[in-house]
Amino acid sequence: MMISLIRKVIIMICPFLMSILSVNGFATHQQTSYINNNNMRTININNCISLHAAKDADMTDEEREVAMEKALKAMTAFSNKYAENTGTYYCEDKSIPAVVIKGLAEHKVKLGKPLCPCRFYEDKEAEAKEGYWNCPCVPMRERHECHCMLFLTEDNDFAGKERNISFEEVKDKCGGFSD
Repeated sequence: MMISLIRKVIIMICPFLMSILSVNGFATHQQTSYINNNNMRTININNCISLHAAKDADMTDEEREVAMEKALKAMTAFSNKYAENTGTYYCEDKSIPAVVIKGLAEHKVKLGKPLCPCRFYEDKEAEAKEGYWNCPCVPMRERHECHCMLFLTEDNDFAGKERNISFEEVKDKCGGFSD
């Protein structure tokens, strides 16, 4: 019953997770609204996990797999450290943070930045460059509000008791590195 409730929440808030988890066959590319404040000054904390990856389109399959493994390890380590530093927790269903971390890693490889994978973007490259939705996004940094359900406060009904997920757990729950 709890998993069913979690999936219903995901259907409402996270089109990316819906497509990965194949939840009930709903449309997966719904546009979600967001605040786009061009005057906002963002803190670029993504430099600490920069991989300097080539554009995804220029990579061979082998290069992409190596880049994805590096990015997945980096995003897993980042997520664990960020959860610890902010006192937040992962969802009790660990497939949720695993899929989000994989989405962040894919964006890290494709865009060079860990753009939130749980939103619809007309232009992902422009959004990644702007930085507002790069993980951790501004709403998370300012108010501890994570749209993706990656970092949950302890009063959230879906919060588990763990702040750590292993690279192997992420890989296993997502089916490896490929899309």
